[in-house]
Amino acid sequence: MSEIFGIPVAVILGQLTLGLVNGSFYALLSLGLAVIFGLMGVVNFAHGAFYTLGAFAALLGLQWFGINYWAALVLAPVAVGLIGLLVERLLLRHLYGLDPLYGLLFTFGLALIVEGSLHQVFGATGQSYPVPPALSGVVNLHFMFLPLYRAWVILASVLVCFSTWFVIERTRLGSTLRAATENAPLLQAFGVNVPLLKAATYGGGVALAALAGVLASPVVLVNSHMGNSLVIVVFAVVVIGGMGSILGAIVSGLALGVVEGFTKVIYPEASNIVVFVIMALVLILRPAGLFGRE
Repeated sequence: MSEIFGIPVAVILGQLTLGLVNGSFYALLSLGLAVIFGLMGVVNFAHGAFYTLGAFAALLGLQWFGINYWAALVLAPVAVGLIGLLVERLLLRHLYGLDPLYGLLFTFGLALIVEGSLHQVFGATGQSYPVPPALSGVVNLHFMFLPLYRAWVILASVLVCFSTWFVIERTRLGSTLRAATENAPLLQAFGVNVPLLKAATYGGGVALAALAGVLASPVVLVNSHMGNSLVIVVFAVVVIGGMGSILGAIVSGLALGVVEGFTKVIYPEASNIVVFVIMALVLILRPAGLFGRE
């Protein structure tokens, strides 16, 4: 069997594939962050908390109401998105026009409240969510047996990410959303309900985080702190791609997942920091990010 750096090619390809799975979660979460920041200018530090809420919504929906996985893929993001819409209308909108630091502090406090409440009610012990029967098999890639569910995660994330990019960048609705960011008073003068657009944008962004939570629930244990470490990595991904860049968030998320997987093979000790090393280099060489505007 051929080798690279003394490591069998099959092992490297296997880790790259698993890295792509992680990258799918990074891309989907980064997309929601990029949408909220790019269209609203809000640094949403509560993104990990909404990701956790999506996973809990799927788990509790199954345990309490018998809602299956396929229904949870729709219902959980809608429910969390409505929560996000209420948060924006009742609380977040009062911070518009102030220094972005206030929005960051508010969403950070919101994240602590959500995670603390979940911890108080459900404890720290993680609970497993069953893989849906239709996705319980494996796919033979010849260099590894990839669980069918992980292949589904990659496919679903890529479809959602690029569909969202298309809507925002290539449709009239997306043009209206971008116009609300660039010149809200003018758009309001044309009769467009800008406050409703902003609320829908925040709700849609956190719904994407909740969708990632539902997709992750059969892969990781559902617990109150599952979004803590992940959201830090996702912020790094957004910075690398370019704050507010939709395409940058998607491409950087997928690519950095693969880089992280490759690092686990070549130098496992660095796999936890490689994303942050890349972020530091990008900030030094191109502060606006790879796809951001100077």
